[in-house]
Amino acid sequence: MLHHGPQICQNLDEALPYEWIETNGLGGFSSSTIVGLNTRRYHGLLTAATQPPVGRLLLLSKLEETLIVDGQRFELSANQYPGVIHPQGFRYLMDFRLDPFPVFTYHCAGVQLEKRVFMIHGENSTVVEYQLLNNAGADCGLELKPLIAFRDYHSTTHENADLNPAVALRPALVSFKPYANLPTLHLAHTATSIDERGEWYRSFEFREEESRGLDFREDLFNPCTLSFDLNAANTAALIASTEIRSASGAAMYRQQEVKRRSAFNTSLISAADQFIVDREDWKTIVAGYHWFSDWGRDTMIALPGLTLSSGRHEIAQQILLAFANSIDQGMLPNRFPDAGEAPEYNTVDATLWFFEAVRAYLDATNDQAFVMTHLFPKLADIVDWHIRGTRYNIRVDSDGLIGCGQPGVQLTWMDAKVGDWVVTPRQGKPVEIQALWYNALCIMHSLSGDSRFRTMADQARVSFNQQFWNDDAQCLYDVIDGVSKDAAIRPNQIFAVSLPHSMLDAARARAVVDKVQAELLTPMGLRTLAASDPNYHGKYQGGVRDRDAAYHQGTVWPWLIGPFLHAYLKVHPEGRAQAQAWLAPLLGFVETHGQLPEIADGDFPHDPRGCIAQAWSVAEVLRASTGT
Repeated sequence: MLHHGPQICQNLDEALPYEWIETNGLGGFSSSTIVGLNTRRYHGLLTAATQPPVGRLLLLSKLEETLIVDGQRFELSANQYPGVIHPQGFRYLMDFRLDPFPVFTYHCAGVQLEKRVFMIHGENSTVVEYQLLNNAGADCGLELKPLIAFRDYHSTTHENADLNPAVALRPALVSFKPYANLPTLHLAHTATSIDERGEWYRSFEFREEESRGLDFREDLFNPCTLSFDLNAANTAALIASTEIRSASGAAMYRQQEVKRRSAFNTSLISAADQFIVDREDWKTIVAGYHWFSDWGRDTMIALPGLTLSSGRHEIAQQILLAFANSIDQGMLPNRFPDAGEAPEYNTVDATLWFFEAVRAYLDATNDQAFVMTHLFPKLADIVDWHIRGTRYNIRVDSDGLIGCGQPGVQLTWMDAKVGDWVVTPRQGKPVEIQALWYNALCIMHSLSGDSRFRTMADQARVSFNQQFWNDDAQCLYDVIDGVSKDAAIRPNQIFAVSLPHSMLDAARARAVVDKVQAELLTPMGLRTLAASDPNYHGKYQGGVRDRDAAYHQGTVWPWLIGPFLHAYLKVHPEGRAQAQAWLAPLLGFVETHGQLPEIADGDFPHDPRGCIAQAWSVAEVLRASTGT
């Protein structure tokens, strides 16, 4: 159980790097720091997914909370304004824990107040409960001021005359619809009185957005104030939702959520559950929180760890079938855009990872009938499209290897692009694409027994060893294009060893693993470029251009620890203790943060960066830790 005491909670600099996130299985979320100071534009109590898992709107930013003890007011909130933190409620915060959702314990004038925050699974609803643990015989009340944003979650709100400040009151329910084209927010509550006077709170600052070179100031509107008498029941409850709910059901919703989560017997499995969401009538995987939707590549890579390693085979089946039905011209979608437009098919590797996800599903379930009936025809069609050629010059070359790419388009997972600048273009024949293609052909041969696939695989293996082996560096080239060979030391070559079907003999496989270990391994995963390379960026920081320039040029990606450890154990079967030692820092990170980040700095101390919760980071650590 994640737990932090007053030594961290009451030290702002120590506390702010710790963030929590609650998700609802729809793509919506509730999130902040452990002291309630929002440092990102994505932080808020209710971000609703209006077109699951996208169409995300940040409706309720936060609650300004004041505990009143014998007439003395204790402000429990914390906000960053220009040049000042106000109020400083973290000074009363004695404890934060995930049990199984965020729980905050405040001590004020001898009174102990506990706050719990959780989302109702399958709804755009956030429940906030307060309970007096000890009132010390005092007269106690609670005052809550909801601060609403009502905006796209990528944006910020600024004071405007278009906002309708009207409050609709019904018994134990207050509702707001500040803009005609946005949903109504309902606050079910147990308050004893409501003050309907509204006002703007101006110039909140988000330090993480400022560091990223983005708009970092926001104004929020407070439409009313809710007052609660804590003397009678010692409790107060509020449910913020796009649906009408009753606050009297808060305890029931909490019990249901505790029961649902009781099946998650490790922190990793609990973290994994947050990425599995609904899309229409099927399941998909959100790539990362706070700002990603579902991507084909991330879904296929993360599927084995998130679903199969935890025995959720039916969900894996749903995801595979759904993506199979989205295949077009032999390609899996790269992503489903936020606004619900048609899927984008600008990826070469997502499709090939689909083969590996199918293989993993079959190994875990032995469900041959489902695979052969529903998936094998799709796999065969993919191979045929790649032979004759599909989008973006993706095709099998005369040497049996896959060529791909055209100027201005990024097709592999190293896909950073700023304007017209593709940071790592990798046109030609990227090394991991060849490894995935060979693996796919071997899977097809295994499924069908058709010698055609074996013949194609053999040709690819011979060509690969002839063209990709860098004898001087004793490892693999990253990309070849018929004219030049990119000798940059990158982690992409590890897949030529880690995938179940490898084109390398034992000596070359071991040399690749040794090279990656020596040049790229860190406690948070693998660097994307060796530190000795002149293009290496050791820090992921600055504005958009600076960060994208570093994204795959040295930045560490935790998800790569999974392929690395699988490759390492292939060539060092005696090395399980060492593999566990390398995995330990990431497992420890989950215990102290509740999730795993998207990326980390290439340079020590490898500070976490990017998304605070990334699907394939969790999936690959879970897969590696369970040996699946």
